[in-house]
Amino acid sequence: MEILIIVILLIALFPFWVVSTRRRLTVMNENVESAVNQIGVQLSSRYDMLAAALNQAKEGRMHILDKITECIAEPRAELKPHAPRIETMTIPKEFIGAIIGPGGKIIQGMQEETGATITIEEVDGVGRIEIAGTNKKCIDDAMRIIKGIVAVPEVGEVYVGKIRSIMPYGAFVEFLPGKDGLLHISEIDWKRLETIEEAGLKEGDEIEVKLLDIDPKTGKFKLSRKVLLPRPERQEKK
Repeated sequence: MEILIIVILLIALFPFWVVSTRRRLTVMNENVESAVNQIGVQLSSRYDMLAAALNQAKEGRMHILDKITECIAEPRAELKPHAPRIETMTIPKEFIGAIIGPGGKIIQGMQEETGATITIEEVDGVGRIEIAGTNKKCIDDAMRIIKGIVAVPEVGEVYVGKIRSIMPYGAFVEFLPGKDGLLHISEIDWKRLETIEEAGLKEGDEIEVKLLDIDPKTGKFKLSRKVLLPRPERQEKK
């Protein structure tokens, strides 16, 4: 990225401005000739005046650019974490409704949770999402939630989920945003559990689970925690 510098000079009280980078002149005003005509300068003197003005403008530009590069020689690869920013991402258009939610419930909830401003529209057959925030964290949080919503659960994948509710027969775990699965009591630990309380699990806990199966008829998700735990050795019967 090159820095544009504007230098404004006066030629016999007429403003003369030049815009350029370090390597090239990009724009200069067009009324220089009319300015020198109005003051009655001879043709040879006009060129001398213009050449002198361009050289003077170049000296000014180079001086300013040198001072800028002393502070920062090139753009930073990333903005500082607390700098405001805008990020964009695209999703399949069939997920637009899932991002918005009924009556805008999902997208409004994301904005309240992350502090980011999220807009979504269909453009050229895809969903285009724009996320604006006052810092990097709120942008990253919003993008993480959105990616979770549009992610397609895969059998065999391991997820970090949050326990949403405890039932006598197991726990319901949100392993992706908006996607809950049943962690049956028999899939919590290798040892036999009579009650969920024995496992020490409670609502709000985050645990690792593996997606074992997706019911083809109901679409329900079957989760397991014990398959991620070391399996105890069998004790031989005497």
